[in-house]
Amino acid sequence: MKEKAEILTWDPNITKLGIDYSDEERKELRRLYEDTLIPVAESEVVKGTVVGINNRDVIVNIGVKSDGLIPISEFRDTPDIKIGDEVDVYVEEQENSKGQLVLSRKKAKLMKVWETIQDSAENGTILEALVKRRTKGGLIVDLEGVEAFLPGSQIDVKPVRDFDIFLDKTIDVTVIKINHLTDNVIVSHKAVIEKSLENQKVNILSKLEKGQILEGIVKNMTSFGVFVGLGGIDGLLHITDISWRRINHPEEVLELGQKIKVVVTDFDEERKRISLGMKQLTPNPWEELPDHIQVGAKVKGKIVNIADYGAFLEIMPGIEGLIHISEMSWSQHLKKVDEVVHIGDEIEAVVLSLDKEEKKMSLGIKQLTQDPWGREDLQEKYAADTKHTGTIKNITHFGALVELEEGIDGLLHISDLSWTKKINHPTDVLKLGDRIELLILEFDKENRRLSLGLKQLDENPWETYETIFQVGSVHPGTITKKTDKGAFIQLPHDLEGFVPKRHLVKENGQEAAVNEQLEFEIIEFSKLNKRIVLAHTASLKTAKPVAKKEFQPRNAGNFITTAEKATLGDIEELATLKKQLDAQKEAKKTGVVEEQQKAGRRPKDQQVES
Repeated sequence: MKEKAEILTWDPNITKLGIDYSDEERKELRRLYEDTLIPVAESEVVKGTVVGINNRDVIVNIGVKSDGLIPISEFRDTPDIKIGDEVDVYVEEQENSKGQLVLSRKKAKLMKVWETIQDSAENGTILEALVKRRTKGGLIVDLEGVEAFLPGSQIDVKPVRDFDIFLDKTIDVTVIKINHLTDNVIVSHKAVIEKSLENQKVNILSKLEKGQILEGIVKNMTSFGVFVGLGGIDGLLHITDISWRRINHPEEVLELGQKIKVVVTDFDEERKRISLGMKQLTPNPWEELPDHIQVGAKVKGKIVNIADYGAFLEIMPGIEGLIHISEMSWSQHLKKVDEVVHIGDEIEAVVLSLDKEEKKMSLGIKQLTQDPWGREDLQEKYAADTKHTGTIKNITHFGALVELEEGIDGLLHISDLSWTKKINHPTDVLKLGDRIELLILEFDKENRRLSLGLKQLDENPWETYETIFQVGSVHPGTITKKTDKGAFIQLPHDLEGFVPKRHLVKENGQEAAVNEQLEFEIIEFSKLNKRIVLAHTASLKTAKPVAKKEFQPRNAGNFITTAEKATLGDIEELATLKKQLDAQKEAKKTGVVEEQQKAGRRPKDQQVES
């Protein structure tokens, strides 16, 4: 294939028409002749002029020594072609076997189309495409003779379910990918739409102003608000800007497709974000709050929302007040709001505070009833040393909170649970919800405090124990627990004593084990600190020889050791002392009754308990 057309050279030996030209004339004629010819390369698109038309061909001159013939079928898209028209043609051959110039308009058009396709891929220029048919996953479109693939995801900004509606229609597309190896072209109509919308957004944003009122259509709803179409750009109408009233979801007020008026509250031209408001088109109810709503006033309303910390009461459209959980009951044991109120309840409350500028109002329910600590008879009713029954409402490591009546609580400290037992945690002896009898130890109305006692219902036995568990006396005990420093011993009368480690050694030299029952001697007794320190008799250096008999077998005759006699004596002595204490207690009780009868009052333990 020749790269360029051969240029005819002037032959000075040729004389045309018998005319003899001078050298200067011949040079001029040669220059004129050469100027009429232009260099043309094969496989190139050039401009040509139609010089003739017949039934089969269109004759085109491209400025070379001969004209080219192009089948008239290649001009079907231009039926009005005429002599003198300029057309783009593709040079297939400068000279074929017949010496003719071979041209093609069809190939020229394809070359031009591929140039525009390449330009669209590089610069995003928009092309017209005719939708020809459906195919798997999209559509086949025609770009002036070049078929391209339009994926379903690139047809529109919204998902398209019915592709048939686009058949035989002309749409604008832009090329997004070209595979030069297979000449496959992928186009997008969605990109054109997005670009158009982007231009619209820029145009709309350039004209936006805060406070501007617009009309839009509700396009989408979410739990936090709605997106409103403003003709090319969407704005967000937040749920808090829909109504002055509290709403849980936009669907309570709006519908999809609904036309609404909104006001521009804010916009970000750089991020192309618009914030809208709807409630701002109506008066703010806080600015029209009635004069009778003030601190101390009673108001009625409906519970519209409940949170962990309280409930919101709507007293009029757009006006809500918070009832904190601490303002719902005089009781200190209220744990959940729904124990008192529920959504939809219509109740009365008292205004505790009001701030119109901040649009805040706090309300209270308990203020509708009298404060139990403000009663005049309270101090007399819960005077020290009076007995009452209460319900255990809360237990901590240091004690229990006992409710005597609604709003009146008292603290039962762990140290006031038992005279003798060592209690590690109040739950060892108490349970939530139990009703127990107890004694008022202290009443402090000013600080709203009550101190309660459980062990004080009985006499302090340590006065008696001091006479029984004297230093040097021997008593049976069971090892209940061992530590690095010693062991705890369970003694008669639910008393607990402690044995240092060095005093746990038995006669055989081994250390006493848990659950062993042995004889122990009192080596320290403290009534003030309620402490008893013991020693296993075998571990004492001063132990009498007689003590060895205490461990002799019982089957060696009817023999009772000295230690056993001491133990039996203790039991008899305890029984006697118990009778004496009971007699003293009864006598004291009888004397109190007689004194109260003389004074015209009932005994304390017969008074009506709250």
